[in-house]
Amino acid sequence: MATNSPSDTLAPLPSHVLVVEDDAVLGLAIEQALEDAGVERVEICGSTEQALAALRRGTPKVIVLDVHLADRDDGWAIAELVTTLGPDSPRIIFSTGKPDDIPANVAAMGCIMEKPYDTATLVKVLRQPRRRGIIARLRGL
Repeated sequence: MATNSPSDTLAPLPSHVLVVEDDAVLGLAIEQALEDAGVERVEICGSTEQALAALRRGTPKVIVLDVHLADRDDGWAIAELVTTLGPDSPRIIFSTGKPDDIPANVAAMGCIMEKPYDTATLVKVLRQPRRRGIIARLRGL
């Protein structure tokens, strides 16, 4: 009888996903794909300011973060901010057409989806168990 290894086990979809994307068509496509997959709450923000306001209202489980927004070209600053929330900080998925522009220390905060990508691939990524960083592993979290 075959058994599943922990890496074969799919994680449940997050209940709340914040999508920070200034391309309205892509944002709507992501929203529809996540809702169709069963994500209960999908919030779309088109700017850094909107994203910060959404984070003040509540903490999502996952942030899909465009790193090159129209109002700022360093969308990863949001990722740096949320990682200060500790072990319960939202999972970060970077969304970019230029993955090489993301500094290595920032890229290590989450996974990178290179545009254009299929929204079904994003759903698959959300079903993968969250990788724990070295600090969390050392602390036994």
